[in-house]
Amino acid sequence: MTSPRTTLSLVDTDPAELAVDAIVIGVHSQTTEQESGSPAGALLLASGAESIAAAFDGKLTETLALLGATGGPGEVIKLATLGTVTAPVVAAVGLGPEPSGAAPAPETLRRAAGAAVRALAGAARVALALPLPDDADAPAALRAVSEGALLGGYRFAGYKTKPQPARRTPVAEVLVAVPDVADATAQAEVTRAQAVAGAVRTSRDWVNTAPNELRPPSFADAVATAAREAGLGVEVLDEAALAAGGYGGILAVGQGSEAPPRLVKLTYTPSGGGNGKRVALVGKGITFDTGGISIKPAQGMWEMKSDMAGAAAVGAAMLAVAALKPSVAVTGYLPMAENMPSGTSYRPGDVITMYSGKRVEVLNTDAEGRMILADAIARACEDGADYLFETSTLTGGQVIALGKKIAGVMGTPELCERVRAAGDATGEPAWPMPLPDDVRKGMDSEVADISQVNAVMDRAGHMLQGGVFLREFVTDDVAWAHIDIAGPGYHSGEATGYWTKGGTGVPVRTLLHLVDDVAANG
Repeated sequence: MTSPRTTLSLVDTDPAELAVDAIVIGVHSQTTEQESGSPAGALLLASGAESIAAAFDGKLTETLALLGATGGPGEVIKLATLGTVTAPVVAAVGLGPEPSGAAPAPETLRRAAGAAVRALAGAARVALALPLPDDADAPAALRAVSEGALLGGYRFAGYKTKPQPARRTPVAEVLVAVPDVADATAQAEVTRAQAVAGAVRTSRDWVNTAPNELRPPSFADAVATAAREAGLGVEVLDEAALAAGGYGGILAVGQGSEAPPRLVKLTYTPSGGGNGKRVALVGKGITFDTGGISIKPAQGMWEMKSDMAGAAAVGAAMLAVAALKPSVAVTGYLPMAENMPSGTSYRPGDVITMYSGKRVEVLNTDAEGRMILADAIARACEDGADYLFETSTLTGGQVIALGKKIAGVMGTPELCERVRAAGDATGEPAWPMPLPDDVRKGMDSEVADISQVNAVMDRAGHMLQGGVFLREFVTDDVAWAHIDIAGPGYHSGEATGYWTKGGTGVPVRTLLHLVDDVAANG
């Protein structure tokens, strides 16, 4: 199911003269008295709104304040223009306190653009006159505004049988005001933002799809179809091919469901061979997770349709890679299974022979994600990779430790730091975590090479247990990073910034930033 798409383009017309349904400007909150004498608590217009302010004879901020505007981050206040400018509505979006001697941070602009476009649902055509610096930071700011607008306009198509009110229809077209629409750098940023935001929206669509409509075979078909249309190489291993290939972990998790498991491999080869480096992306694709025999509590289980968010992110990121054409080889691996309780389910106490040949003692069938990821990681290392980035909604321990918006990162220290930096740059924060020896010691098995979980520590260090287990399947010559997105992969609260309720698309933008980083710097 595909959500309606918002289009985006640049414009250098005076914002006051734009023929749109609404014009968005930025306002800052003021925390101290200014040299001009304006008191603390007054609103400050951000740059880009000058012509709009002039049309209101200098009374724009006063009027907005009367309507309750504070300039707080993400706040949107709408004002009827009554003919003062061409657009019938001005929407002022809060940017927080004015930065000292600098433009707002890219993430501030990204969230503001998303909040404004979301708040203007029902308008067909919206223009953004938000502050863009005129220095080296301009491309990053324009990228942020463009991404935020496109993602803020996202709404899952859904399954409602009654037509929805027109006021809920996402904005169809967004114009971003810039000094010069002919500027090649600006055009390149918009082109990139469209590819990246399109990938994030695709990832969100897959995560938000009802689990009865996205079981492993249909998910594999959807990814494969999109990948072929994008020009990627596609290989899909069905249950027979998985059995023949010895993918014990994927088969074990999937054997409890009537919908058999899959492994999808997507390949991008740069023209001329690129810079000679090889990047592997691996994503967990549990299309629904009941916990299996170790069944989960019923409360909140419906959100387990999002347990394939890692695979959705990798598949969508590969579509963007095909469009952006970086100078580095990238291969995506998407193991898919449905974790169900039945007479054929794998059990606590089972010993599974993995693709790598290692034998794993199963202690908890709800720790299934690491089982399918281990096979995919081993295959990626066997195929050849210099850098391996794996992402998954792996552990509730990530949420306990870092909350709902910060991913946990484990693996090669240097690569974990690159993931952290990429997260900071894209607004998808991540924090490096350790892989302690005592956690690994508690996973020693009496009957196999390793236990699936740490029976001694139980839930203690739960996020770290997942990373320690996956490390066993990465070969020594591959730099790797495991990105646990159990919290940020799915947003169950009210819409905020450019996040809507449901799938977030995290960490698509981080993965693409990392691919660009490897393409540029090895």
